[in-house]
Amino acid sequence: MDDPRTIVANVRSIFSLPDVVMRINDLIDSGEATNTELEHVISSDPALTAKLLRFANSTYFGFSGKVETVLKAISIVGQKELRNLVLASSVTSTFKDIPSDLVDMDTFWNYSITCGVIARLLASSVDSRGRFFIAGLLHGVGWLILFNRYPKESAMVLGCMSQGEDAVIQAERKIFGFTHAQLGGELLKQWKLPLNIRKMVEYQFNPMQEKEFQYDASTLCAAVNIASYIQPCTNQRIDQEEKISDRALQAWSFLGLSAEIVESVMTVARLQVIEVFNAIR
Repeated sequence: MDDPRTIVANVRSIFSLPDVVMRINDLIDSGEATNTELEHVISSDPALTAKLLRFANSTYFGFSGKVETVLKAISIVGQKELRNLVLASSVTSTFKDIPSDLVDMDTFWNYSITCGVIARLLASSVDSRGRFFIAGLLHGVGWLILFNRYPKESAMVLGCMSQGEDAVIQAERKIFGFTHAQLGGELLKQWKLPLNIRKMVEYQFNPMQEKEFQYDASTLCAAVNIASYIQPCTNQRIDQEEKISDRALQAWSFLGLSAEIVESVMTVARLQVIEVFNAIR
């Protein structure tokens, strides 16, 4: 079995981000991008333009039906949210040819968006919300590479799902020699995403591994766990005994999260997930 770096190098041409995403990323990373420059890039992509206008007009921002130009949409959404939207809407169409018997892609992206929204709600500061959303959204992309490249082995790993997250991680290490989190981190490196986003994804199953990323990785770990309670059209209460792994409990404790805080985060997240999902899918 190849290592994550070799696998990512082999799928580079299949799972690459569109040029428009790279250009927007580079512009925003430069710290000197004007909204007019961003408008010029976005307007070259009609599908992206439509999604941006739909997102800016959603109740998420409260401007229902009043935003008619890309420039106004960028000023309302802001550059950081714009990057999130662009990445989210392109990444959901980047992964094609994933075996449908292994995963339903709508369910996968619904869950991933839920993780992103919750991670964003748990973020310690307004400035860091964008990267937490991206990390949550992309926390499971390693799975998609495995499903595409190694469907038989992936099916064996998925067979352990009913035994809980730890059993899945053990099966991955045994069969592949690494976890989908490590593989996802390697893909995000290939995509030139910032180190603090990559490390969050890479350490989500071992948030205490590196001191520098403990807070970030614990936040993602908690978000992934909380998202597992939010199933479409159901309203499950938290069962403290059954579903929470020791890893997640440790993350909750480290972040100072109580069951009450988690309940309120879930309530807000349910509403926001619908908005975001409708905007990008």
